Amino acid sequence: MTDSQPQQPADPLRGESAPAPALLLCGGRLADGRTVDVRLAGPRIEAVGTAGSLTGDGQTPRVDLAGYLLLPAPAEPHAHLDTALTADCAGPPSYDGEEVQRRVTEAALLQLGHGVTAVRAHARIGDVQGLRAVEAVLQARRALRGLIEVQAVAVPRVLTGAAGADSLAMLHDALKMGAGVVGGCPDLDPDPSGYAETVLGVAAEYGLPVDLHTDAADPARLSRLAAMAGGLRPGVTLGPCGGLSLQGADTVTRLAGQLAAAGVSLTALPQGGCGAMESVRRGTTAPVRALRAAGVRVAAGSGALRDLTNPVGRGDPLEAAFLLASHGECSPTEAYDAISREARAVMGLPEVRVEAGFPAELLAVRAERLENALSLAYSRVVIHRGRVVSRTSAVREFTDTLALDLPRQSRSRRDPA
Repeated sequence: MTDSQPQQPADPLRGESAPAPALLLCGGRLADGRTVDVRLAGPRIEAVGTAGSLTGDGQTPRVDLAGYLLLPAPAEPHAHLDTALTADCAGPPSYDGEEVQRRVTEAALLQLGHGVTAVRAHARIGDVQGLRAVEAVLQARRALRGLIEVQAVAVPRVLTGAAGADSLAMLHDALKMGAGVVGGCPDLDPDPSGYAETVLGVAAEYGLPVDLHTDAADPARLSRLAAMAGGLRPGVTLGPCGGLSLQGADTVTRLAGQLAAAGVSLTALPQGGCGAMESVRRGTTAPVRALRAAGVRVAAGSGALRDLTNPVGRGDPLEAAFLLASHGECSPTEAYDAISREARAVMGLPEVRVEAGFPAELLAVRAERLENALSLAYSRVVIHRGRVVSRTSAVREFTDTLALDLPRQSRSRRDPA
């Protein structure tokens, strides 16, 4: 399958780059408290044993993870890389092809540094940008292969009536170019239900997943969308759905049950909204606890990354998990699952566990427990397809501590970064 053909979201174990050599991770702590060694063989975990039990052949590279928590790597299910890093622009963001590709690439690498090894990039099509944003995402995907997996989502603005004919043709072109997810914004179309029906029809024609933006502020409209989406494979995801938080508890429970019955997933954006939604509701996040209680799969994404919608957006998945946990929507474990296990499931990627046979998509953060990782995790080691692809090391130093007999800096001597 080539970039010129429609395709399913890529399995990260089937890249074109050469397999990584064996790698031994030593002394990392798992979320359950065990301290282990982990041997990686190419893109998979080959073995997991108690600390000190796994040995290499003397030439196998080793990474000392003493003092680090070893976790399945996060994935980013809802990013807008084409508009990222534009908050300081004097006017509208440039859609010059090279400029968009630079933004997409820089933003993807920024998220990789945070620990993200797979990202779903929603790119607008039509209007002044034409297909340039999708082209830039596809070019960045090729350039970043082996570092981070990139999924391209084609997001048309209008699809119904005479005004939507050109956008519909452009949507088909984007999918033929290689965009692997059918996206859109029903709320911005004069006929939201007609828009959703068109998107679902195109997705069924190509056999692709759907990922739609909606505020979900209209219960009747959301109910119709759930009814239309039921049974579509390989799946439908909605987000950010902040308007649901403004509904009464009974309405939320009823709608959540309909979404769960239809197999519709949801991506919440606890860090803020996204530029694709012009009527973004700042400060509102989907009612994650109620949705999960009803059986809805809920992932968490970053949304806007330093653009006009959120000029301070960090694109850090651990911050998204921190916000879910600190606002009481999830336990710390559930919050981390939302940015890792559930995010990967929404993106059609295989599950990751720190167990033999699973994909070697891992994040090591300097912390002893998951709660510590969500509250203050600066130093990170990111592993993609069995290879260390990013390291971040933070050193904090204090002055005037000698008289108090306190250490001047807090950093492990065995810091792998």
